[in-house]
Amino acid sequence: MLTIILLVLIGGLSAILGSLVGIGGGIIIVPTLVYLGVEHDLLNDITPQIAIGTSSVILIVTGLSSTLGYLKTKQVDVKNGSIFLFGLLPGSLIGTFISRYLTLDSFNLYFGIFLIFVAALLIVRNKLKPIKYFAKEKYEKTYIDAEGHTYHYHVPPFVAFATTLVIGLITGLFGIGGGALMTPLMLIVFRFPPHVAVGTSMMMIFFSSLMSSFGHIIQGHVAWGYALVLMISSFIGAQIGVKVNQQFKSNTVVTMLRTVLLLLGLYLVIKSLL
Repeated sequence: MLTIILLVLIGGLSAILGSLVGIGGGIIIVPTLVYLGVEHDLLNDITPQIAIGTSSVILIVTGLSSTLGYLKTKQVDVKNGSIFLFGLLPGSLIGTFISRYLTLDSFNLYFGIFLIFVAALLIVRNKLKPIKYFAKEKYEKTYIDAEGHTYHYHVPPFVAFATTLVIGLITGLFGIGGGALMTPLMLIVFRFPPHVAVGTSMMMIFFSSLMSSFGHIIQGHVAWGYALVLMISSFIGAQIGVKVNQQFKSNTVVTMLRTVLLLLGLYLVIKSLL
């Protein structure tokens, strides 16, 4: 019973936070599963690979649930966002096979560094200016939101492929969906409007998670019993996150999230070095 309660809390809270700021929630699920399963034996048969694979499967549900919610409010640029899939999908699959070489110590070190990097991105994201170098007319895209506002931004295909290939590798390697990197990328490099970047990021998470889940499933890296409970709670949590996004300023949540990620990242790095 305690296990079910823990899984419901992990799935629900991670999905609420993840869909609220467009990062998916895997960045919270993976280290939590490792912490509870490997370090405290509260979850059976958990390894870093199984935590990563299970998270990838859950993020399919979180990504789908959030995407459906954001589609209703016209916050997903399906046409232009699909360009990112050419790099994201193969990168996600390759990353799943690299993950088999992670030991507990190497997982703690690399994932800890990654969390610190994401926390730093969240700290400076509002201070970073959009890059105008790629703002060439031939790359221009347009999108009309639910209120009828037309936005113009630029998506150079080669830059989109190269950057999302790297993000895909990280997605498959750590089971984090990629939203933690996709959202800042769309804001800073491709100059998406923030509300469209968050919604489109969740669509990217859905598709990248489908691909990375396939890679982890064929390697036997999924704890299906845990995944089922986490899927249900994540689906509900993601819907809550979408509604909160429309009514609540996300700055407070982002501040809390980046603080948690920074502390967790430092903890994992220190633990790997001891």
